[in-house]
Amino acid sequence: MSIFISLISKSLQIGSKQVENTVKLLEEGATIPFISRYRKEMTGSLDEVQIGAVSDMLDKLKEIEKRKSTIISTIEQLEKLTPELKNKIDSCWDAIELEDIYLPYKPKRRTRAEMAKEKGLEPLAMALLLQRSDDVHFDAAKFINENVADEEEALKGARDIIAEVISEDVKVRNAVRNHYAREAMISSKLVKGKEEEAEKYRDYFDWSEPLSKASSHRILAMRRGESEGFLKVTITPAEDEPAVDRLKSLYVKSRNEASSQVEEAVEDSYKRLIKPSIETEFSQLSKESADEKAINVFVNNLKQLLLAAPLGEKRVLAIDPGYRTGCKVVCLDAQGNLVHNETIYPHPPQNQTSLAAKKITSLVEQYSIEAISIGNGTASRETENFIKRLSFDRALQVFVVSEDGASIYSASKIAREEFPDYDVTVRGAVSIGRRLLDPLAELVKIDPKSIGVGQYQYDVNQALLKKSLDQTVENCVNQVGVNVNTASKHLLTYVSGLGPLLAKNIVEYRAKNGPFNSRKELLKVPRMGEKAFEQSAGFLRISNAKNPLDNSAVHPESYHIVEEIARDLNCKVEDLIKDSSLRSKINAGKYIAEGVGELTLKDIIAELEKPGRDPRKNIKVFEFDSTIRTIDDLREGAILPGIVTNITNFGAFVDVGIKENGLVHISQLADKFISDPTEYISVHQHVYVKVMSVDLQRKRVQLTMKGVEQK
Repeated sequence: MSIFISLISKSLQIGSKQVENTVKLLEEGATIPFISRYRKEMTGSLDEVQIGAVSDMLDKLKEIEKRKSTIISTIEQLEKLTPELKNKIDSCWDAIELEDIYLPYKPKRRTRAEMAKEKGLEPLAMALLLQRSDDVHFDAAKFINENVADEEEALKGARDIIAEVISEDVKVRNAVRNHYAREAMISSKLVKGKEEEAEKYRDYFDWSEPLSKASSHRILAMRRGESEGFLKVTITPAEDEPAVDRLKSLYVKSRNEASSQVEEAVEDSYKRLIKPSIETEFSQLSKESADEKAINVFVNNLKQLLLAAPLGEKRVLAIDPGYRTGCKVVCLDAQGNLVHNETIYPHPPQNQTSLAAKKITSLVEQYSIEAISIGNGTASRETENFIKRLSFDRALQVFVVSEDGASIYSASKIAREEFPDYDVTVRGAVSIGRRLLDPLAELVKIDPKSIGVGQYQYDVNQALLKKSLDQTVENCVNQVGVNVNTASKHLLTYVSGLGPLLAKNIVEYRAKNGPFNSRKELLKVPRMGEKAFEQSAGFLRISNAKNPLDNSAVHPESYHIVEEIARDLNCKVEDLIKDSSLRSKINAGKYIAEGVGELTLKDIIAELEKPGRDPRKNIKVFEFDSTIRTIDDLREGAILPGIVTNITNFGAFVDVGIKENGLVHISQLADKFISDPTEYISVHQHVYVKVMSVDLQRKRVQLTMKGVEQK
């Protein structure tokens, strides 16, 4: 494990002691949120991203260690493992380099070199490699037998053996890799006869650019076109000669007939063996890099979406808009429970506007509605306009929320469990309302890939994507904290240390025994052991608990510190929370002890100031330009309010109140150079944009934020 710590420390530029402690905690089963929040002294305040990086690299090194064991075992079986080779393998921690070392011993299909060896031509090949002969045909004649017809066949077989030797040389492969790294071009061509079907890939029908400069979204687009059978994608240097010349300089050492044979073998080795292998390698590496960048964009977008401002515990009327099938209306209480549902028809073809208006105003009064949530899909603007024309007996806030993923949720097992007696339309409307109350609690029920904030999410490595998104959801849930007496089992699943079984047990215990009165009571939940309690307790909140710390982020393991502080100040714990003058008297240094350092005490005192505080911002009402309803209403130069709906590596998509989202290219985000859009804007951010161009035929809108004042 010490070598792992050294390698991780060096690679991530994190202190070895920090890495050692982090690895120890991970190996003991601690979660990333728990480590980052409650073990700051041990990690030196590493955050979730850094701890996640340590965890990922630890996993990779363990995989390499397993691979090394397999390689050594295989070579041992071949009786070719020397002490030098074993030492070389043991000291290697680079996956590509390891495979290069293994390549000469790796079981492979019957190659031309293998067949030549079977004919007894290996000695000839080794003799040619020495490059001492000026009469290779004389040398080759010695190898003619019943399997080798003549000198030319002998020389050809020898060259095949030499070509394979060259292709398995680590120095050779690194030389070609360096050439590819500098000169490789990625190109795509249209597959003949696919012109009409591949229209959406028109930009890539005849495309070529340096691989080092190719953006992740273009690489993924080309690869998708290739997987669908529309494009042929290649990665190859603009010129092969420099690479071939470099290999000749490594292997051609004389000027005689033997050297000519080696030179010919070098050219064959490069073209037939090395180049296809390195192209495959770079194809895989570029795809992995593009995947990683796309996943990072998705992770950043998802985090912003999950941490979107909640309305809080308010009574909400939610509407899933529609034309022919009507608008599905549900009323939710302050905890998000469904109390009423029905359908209204304020739009064509029914046009029951008056009846719909009476129903809405009646429902608002009957259920003491405090806010209205409208889905942003079909008929959204018309429904919003209809609602805003109504007169209510109270001030109501009207919000338009994203419907992305609502249909996925409404047909899911989770939705069927929650609402077994209602159809998908009612479930979808409930989801729209709950997203306003608490976006995080509702969005955890939906596969993140269906939420609509990704970039080529179905084209990237699905296992890596799932791992990254699950970790993001877990980090966000624990950053906010969860009310254990109201949370669904789906939300509880993401709490540090719980998982599906314990989440289910908590909900069942709550249903049987009533609300939890203290965090300690969680230990009565079936299967809730000390370790799970340690990992989860600090992230679970119990409002109105007898001990006010149970509704805070102070971990139960630190309660004794707060109680000691209260005793020293002759007050109760609740007095510390209420009275800032008491908190100002705390001498933090007095309470530093083993396992309780300055960082932990700082967090505890900060939590006493605002126990159970929600890190999310306050929600704001947003209004689109009332004159813009469809793409036909857009005019070049018009400045409009909009909401950022998705961010990619090439820019941001903005909803300006029409069906089609407009694109703000990365070059149009600001008057300065921006390399990463996520550093400048965020999902759900309210912005002002200027219309640059409108393509009515292709339904595309180009926007800019350059020179536009952000109010």
